[in-house]
Amino acid sequence: MANTELHYLELLDVSRRIQSRELSSVEVTRAQLDRIQALDGKLRSYCLVLADQAMADAERADREIAAGQVRGPLHGVPIGLKDLCWTQGVTTAAGMSLYKDFVPAEDGTVVRKLREAGAVTLGKLQLTESAYADHHPSVSPPVNPWNAAHWTGVSSSGSGVATAAGLCYGSLGTDTGGSIRFPSGANGLTGLKPTWGRVSRYGAFELAATLDHIGPMTRSAADAGAMLGVIAGADPKDPTASPLPVPDYLATAQGGLRGVRVGIDARWIDDGVDAPTRQTVAAAIETVKALGATLVDVSFPDPAQAIADWFPLCGVEAAVVHESTYPSRKDDYGPAMAGLIELGRAQSGMDYQKIVLHRHDFTGRVRALFQGIDLLLIPCTGIASPTLERMGHMGEDAELMAAMLRYTCPFDMSGNPTITLPGGVTEAGMPVAFQLVASHFDEALLVRAGVAFQQATQWHQRHPAL
Repeated sequence: MANTELHYLELLDVSRRIQSRELSSVEVTRAQLDRIQALDGKLRSYCLVLADQAMADAERADREIAAGQVRGPLHGVPIGLKDLCWTQGVTTAAGMSLYKDFVPAEDGTVVRKLREAGAVTLGKLQLTESAYADHHPSVSPPVNPWNAAHWTGVSSSGSGVATAAGLCYGSLGTDTGGSIRFPSGANGLTGLKPTWGRVSRYGAFELAATLDHIGPMTRSAADAGAMLGVIAGADPKDPTASPLPVPDYLATAQGGLRGVRVGIDARWIDDGVDAPTRQTVAAAIETVKALGATLVDVSFPDPAQAIADWFPLCGVEAAVVHESTYPSRKDDYGPAMAGLIELGRAQSGMDYQKIVLHRHDFTGRVRALFQGIDLLLIPCTGIASPTLERMGHMGEDAELMAAMLRYTCPFDMSGNPTITLPGGVTEAGMPVAFQLVASHFDEALLVRAGVAFQQATQWHQRHPAL
C-alpha cells in the first residue's frame, strides 16, 4: 500500500490490517515517521519525536502479534501524546519554559495504559502554555493543515494538527474549557471529552484539577471509542477516577439512533451563532432525525453564570498548581497564563464559595434536563474556523473567549461527556463541527451516536491536501 493511502486510514482500519498481518507495525510506523519528517517542519505539531522508541515498540508489537498475543485494538498502532502526559525518561514540558528539562521518573496512568495496550508512541505533541489559551512566547505554534491562516484550536493544538495531517492515527488531548473540542472542530476531527473522573488524571500536568478531562482525538467515533476503552477506568493513584466499570464501547457502537431522544434548544443553538455553524447544526439535526432519533424541544439552563465563573475558578485552581513558581518565577510565564493566575489569586474565599454554589446549582439543572432526553445536540463553537488574526488575543480578551466558550466550558463545569463531530464546511472549505452531549458516564451512547452519524455522512473522511 502506498504511503499516500496509508496515512489517512482510520485507527481501527490500520489496526485490522496490522493484526491480520496485511501490514506490519514496523511498516506503518516507519511511514508515519517519514511523513512527520517531511511535513512537520512546517506544521510544528510535535515538540519531540521518539523515533527510536517508536520503532522498538513497533518491532515488539509485530513479534507479539505474530505469536498470537494480540493485546487489543491499539496494538501496533502509532499514536501521539499531548506533552503534558508524563512519559518515563522523556522530557514532558506542558508547553512551559519552566519545565523544558523536566523528565518524569514514571509514566502517567493514561500513558501506561496505552503502552500496556501495545500502542506505538510516535512522540510528544505541542500545546499551549500549561494547557491554557496561548502558546508560550518561546514556542512556535502548530499550523492548521487545512489553511495556515486559520486557528488550530487550543490547548491541544499539536494533537489536532498531527491527527488531521496524518502524522498519527489518534492522539490524547485534554479539555478544561474546550481544549479537545476546539482543535477537533478546527481540524475536522472527532473528539471525545469523557465525564470528569472517567479517565485518571494521575501523571498529567494540571491546569485546573476539577475542570481537567483527558480524552481521545481521532478520525472517527469508533476510533475514539477504542482509545477511550483503553485509557478509562479506576486508578489507585488517582482517587478521583471513577470506580465504575468501563463498558466495551465498540460492542454497542452499531446500535444506531432509533428511539434515542435528542434535545434541541432552538434559541440557544441559534443565538449569536454564525451562518456556517447554523447550517451545520441544522443539517446534523436533519440527519439524526432521518436515522430515527426522536427530537425533543428543551430549554437548556442559562449557562451565563457558569461561563462567567469558569474564568475565576480556573484561575484559582491554576494558582494552586503554580503556587511554588508564581509569582517567584513570574518572568518565566507568558502573559495569558500569568493573567489567569493573577485572576485566581485575586479571588476571596467568599468569591470562591459563591462559584462553588453556582456550579452545583448549574450541574443539578443539567442533570435534571437529561431526565427527559438522552442526548443534546449543540454547536461546537459559535464561530466556525476563525482566523489567527481574529483569535490572536483570545487569552487576553475575556469577551472573545466567552463567546468561544459558550458551548464548551459549561460541560467542563458540569462534567458531562461530549463528542465533537465534523458536520460541514465554510465557504473557504474549512471544517465546521457540532457536539452531542450525554448524561454522566454515558460515553457509550456518544460513541454509538457518532458512529451512526458517520455511517450516514462523509464529513469525517475529508482530509487536508498536504
